[in-house]
Amino acid sequence: MQHESVTARRLAWLRRLGERLRAAVSAGLRAESIERLSSVAGERGGDVIYRLDEHGEGALLALCDEWAREEPFLLVAEGLEEGQRIFPAGANADLLAFTLIVDPVDGTRGLMYGKRSAWALLGVAPPPRAGASAGANLTLADITLALQAELPTPRAALADTLWAMAGQGAHGETHDLRTGATTPLTLRPSAATTLAGGFASMVKFFPGIKTQTAALEEALFAALLGPPPADVAQVFDDQYISSGGQLYELMLGHDRFIADLRPLFATSGLAASLCAHPYDLCTELIAREAGVLVTDPWGRPLAAPLDTHSPVAWVGYANATLRDAIAPVLQRLLRERLGVAAEE
Repeated sequence: MQHESVTARRLAWLRRLGERLRAAVSAGLRAESIERLSSVAGERGGDVIYRLDEHGEGALLALCDEWAREEPFLLVAEGLEEGQRIFPAGANADLLAFTLIVDPVDGTRGLMYGKRSAWALLGVAPPPRAGASAGANLTLADITLALQAELPTPRAALADTLWAMAGQGAHGETHDLRTGATTPLTLRPSAATTLAGGFASMVKFFPGIKTQTAALEEALFAALLGPPPADVAQVFDDQYISSGGQLYELMLGHDRFIADLRPLFATSGLAASLCAHPYDLCTELIAREAGVLVTDPWGRPLAAPLDTHSPVAWVGYANATLRDAIAPVLQRLLRERLGVAAEE
C-alpha cells in the first residue's frame, strides 16, 4: 500500500509537470514570432536547443524545485549543461529517491513552425546505485512510471495526455483547451495483420542516410507485400519528427509499423547527435503497456542507458502478428546490409 501511495504521488507530480510544460510552451508560441522561437539558443545536453525549448526548460526546473521539497531526486534531461542535475541542490547523491528523465519538448521543429504537436516526455526510474551516475547503471528498461503530454499547435482545440505504471496498463485522456473539460481516451493499437493500405515508416528525416534508409524500406515492403501495384498506394509514409509522437500514432492505431534505425547508419553520413536519445524514448513503457511491441532492431527490449547522448535505434509493431511477419525479414535485410557484427 505504501508503494502504491508513493507511485500515485509521483504520478500526480508528473501530471502537474505535463500541464505546466503545456501551459509554458503554449504561452511561448502565442507570445513570440516563428523567427524568434526557431532561433538557436545553444547546444546543451545532447541536442541543439531552440528558443522554444527554453520555455519548456524553465517550467521543468521550476517544478523540479517544488517536487524536491518532498523527495530528493536526479533529473536527466535534454538541455542541462551536464545532462543531469540533483534536486534539491546539495542533496546527498547516495540518498536519492528516484531518477526522473525528461524531454521537455520532443518535436520542437514541427511545433515551432505550427506544423504538428510536440510532446513532453517524462519517465521515472529507481535512483542510481550509490557512487554511480544514472547512465552507468540504469536503462530504459528500468522505467516504471511514464507520462507524455501533448504540446499542441496554437490552432488546436484538444490535447492528449497518456500515462502508464509498469504492469498496470496504459491510460489516456483528452483535454478540451477551450472549456477545460477532460474525457477518457482509449488507446487501441491497430489489429491489422498486413501493412498493405496502412501507415508504416522508416525514419529518414535528414540528408545523409535517406538513400540507404529508403532502399531498405523498399526492400522490406517488397519482401512482405510484393511489387507495388501501379494504380493503388501500397503503404503510406508519415515522417512525424517526434519519437513520442510516433509512439502516440502506434498507440492510437494510426500507424502499424515504425522503425528508427538512424544509429545503424550513423557512420554513413549522419552524426550520432542526430539520432534518437534515451530521453526521446523514455515513455516507451506507455506504448508497451498499451499493447505496442517496442524493441531494438534485433527484437530485444530497449536497454539504452539513462543519459542524454547515447543513440537509440528502435522498432515499433502495432501487434504480435505484424511483429512476427516483419521482424525476421527486417533483421535479415539488416544483416545483409550491415553485417552480422551490427547485431552484437
